This record gives sequence, C-alpha cells and structure tokens, in this order.
Amino acid sequence: MWLPIVITILTGYLLGNLNGAVSISVLFGHDDVRSHGSGNAGLTNFIRSYGIARAGLVIIIDMLKAVLACFVGRLLLTPYGYALEGAMLGAIAVSVGHDFPALLGFRGGKGILCALAVTLALDWRIALICLALFILIVLITRYVSLGSVLAAICLAALFVVFHMDRPLVMAGGIVLAALAIFMHRGNIVRLCKGNERKISLQKKEKKV
Repeated sequence: MWLPIVITILTGYLLGNLNGAVSISVLFGHDDVRSHGSGNAGLTNFIRSYGIARAGLVIIIDMLKAVLACFVGRLLLTPYGYALEGAMLGAIAVSVGHDFPALLGFRGGKGILCALAVTLALDWRIALICLALFILIVLITRYVSLGSVLAAICLAALFVVFHMDRPLVMAGGIVLAALAIFMHRGNIVRLCKGNERKISLQKKEKKV
C-alpha cells in the first residue's frame, strides 16, 4: 500500500505547485502577482492587485487542482478500503504544495480557496457550512482574513463532529485547518493590532 500513498502525496504536492494567481498574472499580464500588494500568491492579493475581471480563472485553476488531487488519492486507496482517507491525503498534499510550492520558490498562497475545494471533495456539508460562515463574516467585517480563520476553525470542529468514527479523516481535517490558520498568522497579528487591511474591489494598480 505504500506505493499508492507515495504517488498520492507526490501527485497532490506537484498539483499544488500549479498556482492559479501566479499562472494568470504571468499568462495575461507578463507579471507576477507576488510582486504586488502583500506579496502573496493567493486570490485576495490577485483581486487587490489586478481587479476581479480574471479572478474566475484563478478560482477554476486552484479548485480543479485540489479536486483532482483528492480524486487521485481516493482512486488509488479505494482498493485498500481507504477511499475517504486517500482523498484526505491528497487534500493535505495539494494544500502543502499550494502553500509551499518548490517550483515557485516556496512562495505560494494561503490556501483558503484550495481548502474549500478539497473540503467540497471530502464532505460537501462541511464545505457549505464553512463557506456560508466565511461569506457572512466578510460581509459584516470586510476582513477576508478573519473570515478565513474562523472558517478554518469551523472546518476543524465539523470534521471532528461528522467524522469521529474515522480518526484519520478527522485528524486530516484538523491538519487542514491548522495549516490555513498558520498561513494567516501575520493577518491574525494585524487583526489584533487593528491594522489589518479590509477587502476592496476598487480600481487596482495594474491590469491583467
């Protein structure tokens, strides 16, 4: 069973290196989103830097790679009776690849969009609840980071509630949440200090 596990991890990690924000900024703007704003290769910084026009392409790339990673893990480990565990392994691998992409100098995104996609592939109930909470918090506060952190905490709690009978899946959900929160550690500090930047869809610094 070790070979399917290794293939799942490697495939997921390499898929994670395919970053939507970087790919679209380079393809259409001959630019790198990481040279603007927060320097992050995520959707929020992409929108802040270039506007919302091509954000859909970023979403498609990041969500498709995440779902594909889960599919590969599920496919390879189903014969051993670990379908959901395989999908979770792919989810963690693609999330790590997205956050710390070796092919992009280990400067990736913060993984919230990727986390949403893998959660949809793992348990749509958890994904929809977390998405609803995220949208509500952002609409009320206009802090994407706050919505992301609270949604991550919710994700961990819901995996414990819904998958207590599958320890590896439950633990994987906690790992996904912990990774997302870790990637937002700087945002958490700024939120506590009251100087975190709010989301805005006004005219951006460059077109892409």
